[in-house]
Amino acid sequence: MIRQVLLLFATATALAAGPGCGPQSEPKTPRVSGLDAMFEQDQLEIVSNDGARNTFDVYLAVDHDQQRRGLMFVRDLPEQSGMLFVYDDASIHSMWMKNTYISLDIVFARRDGTVSSVIHDTQPRSLDSLSAIEPVMYVLELNAGVARRLNIGAGSRLIWESDVAGRQ
Repeated sequence: MIRQVLLLFATATALAAGPGCGPQSEPKTPRVSGLDAMFEQDQLEIVSNDGARNTFDVYLAVDHDQQRRGLMFVRDLPEQSGMLFVYDDASIHSMWMKNTYISLDIVFARRDGTVSSVIHDTQPRSLDSLSAIEPVMYVLELNAGVARRLNIGAGSRLIWESDVAGRQ
């Protein structure tokens, strides 16, 4: 199988096969109880504004049910972990913290993987709508404080290594 690095140029077609198709990277950090059965896990690299590169183990939320669930009911997320929401189209996607017990940083990224905006230190269990400032295809949720500490902001890049052949 051919593995290639994507700057999040994934398409809905490439993700249509859903979880369990093709091999995935073995995570380096502990998994989160309750999420493994519902979400495929992969690795994502973030190139921050200062050029530093950090790798995260992410759960992939690619279908409607996964996106509705997100990180709800999770009480502890390993430091180098997160959840990547992959949408079929670029839109002003919104998130909320209903039944989410941990504070998060929410990173909104364009189709090419460039970070558009970041919402820092969200309020757990809030029903407030937290929206992108422009149409985006990807939303990354990380532990609160990670984006500031690693200098992840507008202009940073998300790089996702995906087995495209296995997903088509």
